[in-house]
Amino acid sequence: MNTPVSGAVSLSVNVNKVALLRNSRHLGIPSVTRAAELCLRAGAQGITIHPRPDERHIRATDVDDLAALMQAWPDREFNIEGNPFHNLMAHVRAVRPHQVTFVPDSEGQFTSDHGWTFPQDAQRLKPLIDECKDLGIRVSLFMDPVPEQMAAARAVGADRVELYTEPYAASWGTPEQAAQLQRYAAAARAALDVGLGLNAGHDLNRDNLPPFVQAVPGLQEVSIGHALMADALELGYAATVQAYLDCLKQ
Repeated sequence: MNTPVSGAVSLSVNVNKVALLRNSRHLGIPSVTRAAELCLRAGAQGITIHPRPDERHIRATDVDDLAALMQAWPDREFNIEGNPFHNLMAHVRAVRPHQVTFVPDSEGQFTSDHGWTFPQDAQRLKPLIDECKDLGIRVSLFMDPVPEQMAAARAVGADRVELYTEPYAASWGTPEQAAQLQRYAAAARAALDVGLGLNAGHDLNRDNLPPFVQAVPGLQEVSIGHALMADALELGYAATVQAYLDCLKQ
């Protein structure tokens, strides 16, 4: 078994796309729990899922099955993300993951495309953040890279923020790339200044990940699903996870 490297940026593998493929038939394959186990065996430091109300990928049974799997990996992290005003909190209360990431998705949203906004979202988020903290669960808020918003995220009780990285990924290889990296570095510094931990995710891949890790100070964890699973179709889970871990070591 590969052991996570202390001090390195952690890789949490999002297995939603495995569930999406499985749900296209009624055969139960590919197995979501098997995919998660293979990624953990390859050295991934965590598993992420984003159960949505329509269960178009992760189902309620997957949440329970993965929670049971993670009991055998006590040094790895189980991260459940989603909108706490939909179906998320029932899962959180039932399985008590290590981390919950609150994401402001609408119910039928194709994919996450923006972060929380303060002070508008503070009042309704705070009691749910407090509940998670009482359950012993670390709380991360999905946020746009806006430095001025970091203090408000901390004030409402968040332990970490997950910077929404699609704008950076979209700028990859264009003249805007350097400016986007500066935006994320500034947001990261603002988060660190107020005592927030720092995660990141959305459209990160083997090409754009190393420069992001090098430019953004204090990064603790990245959550990667779509690109990693696309690579795994060609390379296999073990080789793909190792490739992403190598990117993070750079």
